[in-house]
Amino acid sequence: MMSKFCFEALDRSLSDIMGNNSVNPFGGKVIVFGGDFRQVLPVINGAGRAEIVLAALNSSYLWEHCKVLKLTKNMRLLSDCLSVEEAKDLKEFSEWILKIGDGKVNEPNDGEAEIEIPSQFLITDADEPIEAISKAVYGDSISLQENKDPKFFQERAILCPTNEDVNMINEYMLDRLAGIF
Repeated sequence: MMSKFCFEALDRSLSDIMGNNSVNPFGGKVIVFGGDFRQVLPVINGAGRAEIVLAALNSSYLWEHCKVLKLTKNMRLLSDCLSVEEAKDLKEFSEWILKIGDGKVNEPNDGEAEIEIPSQFLITDADEPIEAISKAVYGDSISLQENKDPKFFQERAILCPTNEDVNMINEYMLDRLAGIF
């Protein structure tokens, strides 16, 4: 998520451009934000927890002008393409993720907690973790190289906590795809 200062700069810029000195933010233009404060806070090098929280949009003077809409339906669960077992697994996973976001896992929670990941989400039989997660997400190298459907890749992702991890996985995946593209 971007820092509140970016949004405040946009507010001032649009107000200047529109020549609008009214109390309406962003020069009277409607702006739609999307995100989840539980997932991504602004990145500020060397900042402490308080500084990071204070840099979020909901700490800005603009926040009082925002109308918060909440998504209440899990659209993935409404898909006709899911088997009963897949829908059940997805529902359990979604509920577990929400519990983490709401701080309801390993209660009581003082702000720092270890979260036990259920065994069905773990890849445990691996000497090479990058190879194992790649196979779990994309299948073996032959299947990966034979698959020309862009939707196959659009429906899959490996999320990483650091750019260093991203670079290692990208390098591994590009080596597996060598000569295909």
